[in-house]
Amino acid sequence: MKDLQFKRHRRLRSSANMRALVRETHLHVDDFIYPIFVVEGENIKKEVPSMPGVDQISLDHLKAEMDEVVSLGIKSVLLFGVPVEKDEVGTQAFHDHGIVQEATRFIKEHYPEIIIVADTCLCEYTDHGHCGVIEGGKILNDPSLDLLAKTAVSQAQAGADIIAPSNMMDGFVAAIRKGLDEAGFEDVPIMSYAVKYASAFYGPFRDAAGSAPQFGDRKTYQMDPANRLEALREAHSDVEEGADFLIVKPTLSYLDIVRDVRNEFNLPVVGYNVSGEYSMVKGAALNGWIDEKTIVLEMLTSMKRAGCDLIITYFAKDAARWLAE
Repeated sequence: MKDLQFKRHRRLRSSANMRALVRETHLHVDDFIYPIFVVEGENIKKEVPSMPGVDQISLDHLKAEMDEVVSLGIKSVLLFGVPVEKDEVGTQAFHDHGIVQEATRFIKEHYPEIIIVADTCLCEYTDHGHCGVIEGGKILNDPSLDLLAKTAVSQAQAGADIIAPSNMMDGFVAAIRKGLDEAGFEDVPIMSYAVKYASAFYGPFRDAAGSAPQFGDRKTYQMDPANRLEALREAHSDVEEGADFLIVKPTLSYLDIVRDVRNEFNLPVVGYNVSGEYSMVKGAALNGWIDEKTIVLEMLTSMKRAGCDLIITYFAKDAARWLAE
């Protein structure tokens, strides 16, 4: 063995402190954006059956939720609204007293330092469950843009810090940027769902948000999971139209896309650790099949390593606790 030549990589793994010293990727609570589902009504705190640990809450439970979020050091939340009334064009999405608008005002009044990201879409508010205007069974692109811009302005007026349009209509960033600017919200950034795939990993979210399409699917406007170069075309369009952040959704099965977007653009890249990814881990953990803490932190670290600057995740509260230990 004395003449054998090789490198001793294990030297840098010899102890916990040594591994920490040379660690390349670091996960921090500041990386997390925590999604919250706010519903109309009173005294509602209802666990989403397919998402253990995630609740739909009414405004009167929002203070307790936000107290916990703040105590854990989480600085950003993403608001989804679940209205009582739905119609063909999603009127409650842009109503001055819509559920997201009211939740935004409440949080800004009591927790002014928290960054509020408002989900800007129509699917939770339309009776057909699609992200745009319907005519003859087709989702119309351009008429939908007017409603999305109107929704974004309404959310900004309520106090949202960031607008996050998730609809995947062509030109949605340009329309929303124009609407915000004309309304005097030039300084409100857009966190674009620039790369959003038509993914089966969204299933549990549709239980949480009540947004399952009533006919067909979303494959005519969300991306084919088989495509990679298309992601860069989508992201380039959004950057040209004025996006300030770029979201890749889902993230876990699309880490290659995250890296492509990170390499191509110098804007903050956001990964959305979506509901199906969350529920698979939770389900396995509840059955005792995996070590939830270790799996989750490894998963979130992989997203940071791939290039995410921020991560939208339902694990934010759990991960914040684990990181503080």
